[in-house]
Amino acid sequence: MTLTDTPTKNSAPGRGLEVQGLRFGYNGTTILSEVDLAIHEGEFISLLGPSGCGKTTLLRILAGLETPGAGAVSWKGKAITGPSLERGVVFQDYSLFPWMSLLQNITLAIAKAQPGISAKWRRQLAEDYLEMVGLAGAARKYPLELSGGMQQRGAIARTLAVGSPVLLMDEPFGALDPVNRARLQDLLLEVWSGTTARKTVVFVTHDVEEALYLSDRVIMLGSSPGRVIHELRVPFGRPRVRRDLVGSDEFTRLRADIDARFRRDVIERIEADSTVNSEGEGV
Repeated sequence: MTLTDTPTKNSAPGRGLEVQGLRFGYNGTTILSEVDLAIHEGEFISLLGPSGCGKTTLLRILAGLETPGAGAVSWKGKAITGPSLERGVVFQDYSLFPWMSLLQNITLAIAKAQPGISAKWRRQLAEDYLEMVGLAGAARKYPLELSGGMQQRGAIARTLAVGSPVLLMDEPFGALDPVNRARLQDLLLEVWSGTTARKTVVFVTHDVEEALYLSDRVIMLGSSPGRVIHELRVPFGRPRVRRDLVGSDEFTRLRADIDARFRRDVIERIEADSTVNSEGEGV
């Protein structure tokens, strides 16, 4: 079987993930406020922001793992009200079952997604996806026998094997060393761009360089509470060559612009809080 067909020319982007007027709070604290997003089918989007700005919460809402306090969230016009095989999730902690081999982890996921196919075909699919991520020789190893990078590749293979059109990734490479992180970034782009029907990817990160390297668009979230402060369409074509891209003047300029926008947001929030506190003291 072929898992990575030659890409065809993309048609006009279809209706994908939509977020309208989203608000979410916990124990009286507002985490996300008035978030509006439109993500087309096949887009690679990064949610970029500092720790605590609500990136993971927004991803969990898109996955159907959390329910917003207000607003609407949908996929292709259908409301998201709970988890679904349409939306695969890759977490930072790999989330593989430690008592199962890599092959068993993946065949179990395929069995749940496609219960009608034979055990032989499930095994073949699992082996193909492990080969795709460079783990064919580790199929019978258990997660604790593998490095962090290998475990994360296994988690990605498992999510891809389910066949979900949407891939939600919560800082999946954040715990890895720089070399393995770069390798998995390249692997992700290779898999994503190599399929005829590209998956819609929402990728959470706080790393500016990672967001620019991977994404079609970068959605910047400010904190206290989390809200969209800027959307940047990344101007670089694909495929991308890290050595050429990261050292370019345009990449450097965009990185500096993003950093400056986050600094301005922090200053504005501090000044707003100071004004509120000062007015409160005078009451």
